[in-house]
Amino acid sequence: MNLSRFISKRIHKTKSESFTSTVIKVGVASITIGLVVMIISFAILVGYKKAIKDKLFSLSSHIQVSKITLNQSYEETPMPIKTNFYNNYLQNSQIRHVQAVGNKAGMLKSSEELAGIIIKGVGRDYDWPTFSKNLVEGKIINFADTTFSNEVIISKKIAIRLKIKLLDEVLIYFIQTPPRVRKVKVIGIYETGLEEFDKNFILGDLSLVQKMNGWDDNTCGHYEIFLKNFGKLNEAAKDVTNEINQDMKVTKITEMFPAIFDWLNLLDKNILIVLGLILLVACFNMISVLLVMMMERTPMIGMLKALGSDNVQIRKIFVFNGLNIILKGILYGNLIGIGLGSIQYYFKVIPLDPENYYISYVPIEWDWLIIALLNIATILLILAVITIPTLVVSKMRVVEALKFKE
Repeated sequence: MNLSRFISKRIHKTKSESFTSTVIKVGVASITIGLVVMIISFAILVGYKKAIKDKLFSLSSHIQVSKITLNQSYEETPMPIKTNFYNNYLQNSQIRHVQAVGNKAGMLKSSEELAGIIIKGVGRDYDWPTFSKNLVEGKIINFADTTFSNEVIISKKIAIRLKIKLLDEVLIYFIQTPPRVRKVKVIGIYETGLEEFDKNFILGDLSLVQKMNGWDDNTCGHYEIFLKNFGKLNEAAKDVTNEINQDMKVTKITEMFPAIFDWLNLLDKNILIVLGLILLVACFNMISVLLVMMMERTPMIGMLKALGSDNVQIRKIFVFNGLNIILKGILYGNLIGIGLGSIQYYFKVIPLDPENYYISYVPIEWDWLIIALLNIATILLILAVITIPTLVVSKMRVVEALKFKE
């Protein structure tokens, strides 16, 4: 049997009332707590970023294609729907879906209040499964076969501000020459938590926007393009640019909402700093634990040296002890971290204020590759660090070590 491993196991099985047993528990606890915090932090970070992006994509898209124009208002320059790109977008392996939409500014008037809004006209090709996650009441628009549908979906924020309830009929005033008004029926209420959308946008029939603008059935304001993999946004944007007409331009969602994506990138930097500090504390604790163990076992070190054991063999005893502590901490850390995360994932016990955080609960998203990398990094880093205090063994002299023997 390996002597170093044998002695290490005997030390680890020290009676619970000894000081060595206490410091071992401290070492296990420090690694456990550190790993729990890291797993939960990354699960929340990944979940929060995914939740915010999903909300953005549900009312916008990954990429927008519109006419090249100097117009900066919500009155869009018309473009044809049935272009070569629109008809053949499925041939591009990176694109999941393309839909034609049109925005138009107006005033929404209830029986008591009035507010400026942007009606987003959508057609039968609209990606309702993506949007429907935001519906809090009602249903999606039922498109008419011959004329435009008079059904609209408004945000909860607009509904509260204008005192509108589901199935209420309201008026939309379109400010143009001549001014035009249409009566519409509220058949759905949505909420994203993103103020940029909730305070401005309502969804209606694209045919209504076409009629108000004097467009024909083959005209829209812009395309909304959804990708299969958001991570390939830049690559997909270049492909789309090469495929669309020369009088059209591509706008990525990172360009439409730069502040939000800068903020999400800042979260990545902050979490890395926090995790670095956590690992630093765990390493420091493990160094302290091993130093205490070696000080308590000074007579044993002196005896082993007197019997002919070399420094490397004695150092291995404490490295094995450190590895045992690390593995126990890793096991408990994974069980507790994944367990606590699962409770939040399934039961959403921790709420958030949607006014400040855009969502109503702490989101959890599991990225098993990140969790595996956290485990590996923790083991390797702490294992590398614990070799440092074992260097003390080399400086201990046999005579001085044996003086500590009771």
